[in-house]
Amino acid sequence: MKPNNPAFPNADHDHKSCVSNALKNAEAYCQQQGLRLTKLRHQVLELIWANHQPVGAYELLEQLTHEGRKAAPPTVYRALDFLMENGLVHRISSRNAYVGCSHTGQDHTAQFLICETCGQVAELDDKRIGSVISKDTDQLGFSVAQWTLEITGTCEQCRRVTEDE
Repeated sequence: MKPNNPAFPNADHDHKSCVSNALKNAEAYCQQQGLRLTKLRHQVLELIWANHQPVGAYELLEQLTHEGRKAAPPTVYRALDFLMENGLVHRISSRNAYVGCSHTGQDHTAQFLICETCGQVAELDDKRIGSVISKDTDQLGFSVAQWTLEITGTCEQCRRVTEDE
């Protein structure tokens, strides 16, 4: 049996540690950059990191409401905008949802592997891919505003479950 792939962790991994580390990294980054990680922004980030699946804005709003916080869609979207602008979360376009950034404070072009079975998302940061895209777009005289590479398939754990059936 292969060891657990950290990009797609087993259900029994220490997820509290994932969340705790992500929040500590975000807090330290915001402090270093002189950014305000308000209580709402912190809560939204924590909810996004609550699992390894992308979460939509209205799901976040619903969870905040269940926690007794009065939040309207514009406030959630403003928090998401702040988190995205500062590289703390990414938007998964195909799902219209958000995932935490595992490369806080690093300039990178993320690529995402999305499991169609369990919904987990793994973030890659292969600079070669970004370099090829940058070179090709430059040659075409195209100015990239934003790009997201999303690859769907089946993670190793889900493949093993299917093979065992």
